[in-house]
Parts: sequence; C-alpha cells; structure tokens
Amino acid sequence: MIKVLFATSEVAPLIKTGGLADVSGALPAALRAIGVDVRVLIPGYPQVWAQVGAVQSIAEFTHLAGFPASRLFLGTIPNNDVPLLILDCPVLFQRNGGPYQNPTGSDWEDNPLRFGLLSKVAALLGSDNSPIEWIPDVVHCNDWQTGLVPAYLHFDPAARARSVMTVHNLAFQGNFAPPTLSTLGLPAQSFGVNGAEFYGHFSFLKAGLFFADQLTTVSPTYAQEIQQAALGFGMQGLLHTRAADFTGILNGIDMDEWNPATDHHLPAHYKMGKMTGKKVNKVALQTQLGLTVDETIPLLGVVSRLTHQKGLDLLLEIAPRLTELSAQLVILGSGDAGMQQTARDLAAQYPDKIAVKIGFSETLSHQIEAGADLFIMPSRFEPCGLNQFYSQRYGTPPVVHATGGLADSVVDCTAETLKDGTASGFVFNGMTAENLYQTIARAISVYQDSRKWQTLRKLCMNKDFRWETSAEAYRQVYISALENPRSPE
Repeated sequence: MIKVLFATSEVAPLIKTGGLADVSGALPAALRAIGVDVRVLIPGYPQVWAQVGAVQSIAEFTHLAGFPASRLFLGTIPNNDVPLLILDCPVLFQRNGGPYQNPTGSDWEDNPLRFGLLSKVAALLGSDNSPIEWIPDVVHCNDWQTGLVPAYLHFDPAARARSVMTVHNLAFQGNFAPPTLSTLGLPAQSFGVNGAEFYGHFSFLKAGLFFADQLTTVSPTYAQEIQQAALGFGMQGLLHTRAADFTGILNGIDMDEWNPATDHHLPAHYKMGKMTGKKVNKVALQTQLGLTVDETIPLLGVVSRLTHQKGLDLLLEIAPRLTELSAQLVILGSGDAGMQQTARDLAAQYPDKIAVKIGFSETLSHQIEAGADLFIMPSRFEPCGLNQFYSQRYGTPPVVHATGGLADSVVDCTAETLKDGTASGFVFNGMTAENLYQTIARAISVYQDSRKWQTLRKLCMNKDFRWETSAEAYRQVYISALENPRSPE
C-alpha cells in the first residue's frame, strides 16, 4: 500500500478560499477508497481549530533552524474521517484574517516563513528524521504554499519520500525577495536557474516544479496551455522541458454533496425523469431575488469571482443586450471593485431582470445551480473549474470558453453531438463579448425547443464526474514518482 502525505494550505470544509480546498477535501478520501494510505497536512488556522474534533499531540518541532517552535496534532477531516495532521504554530497561524491575507486584503508579510514552515515539516515527515512512526512514500504538494517540499527533500540526505507537485493555478507562484532563501534553511545552490530562482526572485512554485519527481495539473488541456507563453506565466520553458513527467488530471466532484435529489440547500429536490422540482427551484430563486416570476423565461446563473480571469467583464458588457432576449441574469460573487459596481448598477437599472449578490453564500450557490436554466463561465483561462461539473449534474447546461478544464469537460451542443449523445453545454472560441453573446443566444434558441432541451439536460445529468477516476490517475503518478525519481542536474 502506497503511503502519501497530502500537504496543502487549505481543505474543505475546514478552510476554503477556492478550488484547492475542494480538491484537498475530496481527493484524499477517494484515494483511501482505492487503497492509498493518505494523510493530510494543513496549518492550524483558527478556522481549523474551531471545527476539528478531538485531536492528539504527536510531535514537537523546537529546533528547526530559522523557524519558531511548532507542534503536530492528529485528528480527522470532519466529513470523511481522513486522518488530518495539523501544524500548530500560533505565532504564524493563529491570527484573524484569511490563510494568505490579513483582514484588509493584503498578503501577510511573513508568508514565506509561514509556508516555509509548512513545507519544512512536510519534508521532515518524509525523512528518516521524522518524529512519527508513519513515514510516507510520497509527499503530494499543492500549489506554491508547499512548493519548497521537493527542494527540502532534494537537499536532505535523510530524505526517503518522493515528491509530486500539483499546480492548481500557475498564476499564483509565491515569488519573494532573494534574502528569503537564507531564512528558510535552504543551501545557496538551491537559488539558481536550476532551482528556485525566477527572474531574480526566490520562487516557491519554481522550486517545486524543478525539484519534484512528478508534476501534475488539474486538466489535460491546461497542462498543454501552460507549456506555452500565453498562459505559462514565465514558467513555460521549465514545464516544457519536464513534459515527460507532467500529467494533466481532470478534477472530480463530490457526487453526494452536489446531488439535486438530496441537496439540503434546495426548496425542492429533483432527478432525471422527475424534473418538476427544478421548476420549483427556479420560481423560488426568481421570487427570492425579486425577478419577474415566470418559469418560461430563460434564467442565466453565475457563481464566480468578479475578475478579469473569469471573463465577467464581457458578461457585464453584454448584459443589457441579454435582457432584450427576454433573459434574466443572477450573479453571485465578489472581486474587482469596478466590476462589482457595474453589476450593482445593472441590477438597479433592470431590477426585474438582473439580480446581483456581492459576496458568497454556499446555500445560494446551490440554489443558483438548481434554479438557473444556463450557467455562464466565460473564463479567459481556467485550470479546471468546478461549477461546470455542478451545472451538468443539476441539469443546467454551462456556457463556457474553450480553455483548460472547461474545454475538457463540456462538449458543445450541435445537431451532431445531440444525436451522438455527447453534448453537455455550449462552447465558444475567441474571447470577445460578441462571441459570448452569440453563444448565449444560440443556447437560448435551444432552450426554446423543448425536445432538444430535454435531451440536452438529460445528457448533462448522465455525466459522471466522480473522484474515483481521478484518484486512480493520481495513484499511477505516485507509482511513477517511486519508479522514476527525479535527478536534477
């Protein structure tokens, strides 16, 4: 049985800022279901301590050069009983705010030290000097916050574990000033082109991508995209040279949590063959948000960060034209201040057709997935995405830009794909407002053909995005890491 330490900076349901938490909460459980002995390592944020149950102290770290004293506790993730290792260091992790930013939205200045400690402990647990009996065969690192693990393992003669580095979003790299190196206990030779140096900065992610035995990212298409300059964020050359060790594995979803037949967030349940509840959810959503209540009006849903990456600027640009198609639009999210204000202004101008909720609500996000007719995801780039999976599961065909995981998980609805049973949404190429508008208009025309719409909705709900398939792919990557260790020059 392969033993894996899954090192991460967030895990649902304990602490979440994005998709990394969902993966960290679901993938380890799926791995255990197929016989991988996995444990999750996470910092002891206040949000974690507030929700985790009984724990036991299993180790102390008082002599890690450059780092404050810390302790390791063993518990379980509340919703799936996966063993959870909590790194307790109050001076670094017990503070108000988020895992990466303070309450004003600025990055914590000591993030290099905070996540350097997380990486250092993860590597120590994978060595002969580990203070606990359970020593992993592989440390699975996730995004820049654990990017130093492969470097620590590489320079530690006592290291036993191999390393796998997963990129969830290459745009976030953990780049810091060069003096950071000396405070983190890495040798001077680690800071170079063949190492952690990245255009004069010390890069956590670059270190992980260079020193890890195997690399993965969260969709096959994104794996190809980030080997090119347009989406490579300066690391495309390194990724291209490591293409033989680089695997794109599409994320899965929790099919129990996201199930319209049992979802406790919904006013009414439904399933394929018994779809009346979807109409009930639509009317309830229209009523709740002050939109014209009419189950025949096409209702477009958005749950997203309001950012340039997510392409919401294009959607806001065409929103007035969409109202001329008799469509309604509901937006849940937050982000760019200008986009937030534009969205609010549109809702004020079209109160019976556009509703906007700034912020996030887990309940409302489920209700939008269930109550909307179409789900809009025009991301400029999207490593994997999750809402397009949820949408298909809920019989709400997504409208997506052909990028990353969106391209890998949504098949454009045409006469041919409806006939052969592969259609699952609407896909556009070319990131322009007009292309987005024309694709939504095309989707609405299919919506107005009840026979085609019922067929499309059924095909969406037949899709299987459970984690088991992805978990087996990761198990094969672990095997590759053990059989083909990295030998950086």
